[in-house]
Amino acid sequence: MPTVLVVLTDGFEEMEAIAPIDLLRRAGAEVTVAALAEGIHVTGRNGVTVHADTSLTAVVARDFDCVVLPGGPGVKNLRADPRVRSVVLRQHAAKRWLGAICAAPTVLQDAGLLDGRRYTAHFSVANELTGILANERTVADGHLLTSRGAGTATDFGLLLVEKLFSAEKAQEISRSICA
Repeated sequence: MPTVLVVLTDGFEEMEAIAPIDLLRRAGAEVTVAALAEGIHVTGRNGVTVHADTSLTAVVARDFDCVVLPGGPGVKNLRADPRVRSVVLRQHAAKRWLGAICAAPTVLQDAGLLDGRRYTAHFSVANELTGILANERTVADGHLLTSRGAGTATDFGLLLVEKLFSAEKAQEISRSICA
């Protein structure tokens, strides 16, 4: 069973976190939702409070098959936290899956991972990420998986399922939710 870490911080975009978590769990992945802060309640940009499974501190040393970073205004907290950078760099060095949606690809950029890569992100960060493939809903380049924003969260979740399981599993989940 693939293991996935989803890191949440206050101000995360709810759809970009919940849709991939839901789809990955439907597929059978072991998803660990970790709060960036020490508490386990994290409030998204639209006031939805999520009960995380644990804190990032408790799992920062663990290895996961995939790490997922949702976007939203809280991305500034992800970018500022050295633990997130460490997790991202360790994941990249091990050639394990890294997923980032909306503004979260800026975390990958900060870590030096987007040079020469194909990726997409939200138009609001286009001044920082000048190589955004703006017409792509999701982009897979090696072990980096990116997506544009809340409106592409289901596509992003299904891409994660495809890469961690199979195209057939992603199609099965897609059919089951009428995507």
